[in-house]
Amino acid sequence: MKILIDTHCWLWWIAEPNKLQDGARRQIEDRNNTIFLSAASSWEIAIKYSIGKLELPEPPERFVPKRLARDAISSLAIEHIHALHIANLPYHHRDPFDRLIISQAQIERIPIMTGDPQFEPYDVELIWAI
Repeated sequence: MKILIDTHCWLWWIAEPNKLQDGARRQIEDRNNTIFLSAASSWEIAIKYSIGKLELPEPPERFVPKRLARDAISSLAIEHIHALHIANLPYHHRDPFDRLIISQAQIERIPIMTGDPQFEPYDVELIWAI
């Protein structure tokens, strides 16, 4: 199974895995699943780190790739089709990072693991993390 993990869920996986329900943790741990982290998440992490809203033990350019490699999590690049598809999304959710993740999930037909109820109104399969 392919799963696109939302930014906050990935950060919980790294720093506070007990915030994730058991089923969500098992899905991330299951090597039969392909877990993706969007480049939008790296963008969000970099911005929040640079403005002091996110503390990390090292700069994001080292932190993110090391953890992706350690946990065998795949990167999902942002393609033009992903960015352009955002124009078709209703404004149930205004967060630009989440809107891009939703767009990617729709285009790639990948469920999103999230704890954010604002994803619910969108036509995308959700896997609840909490």
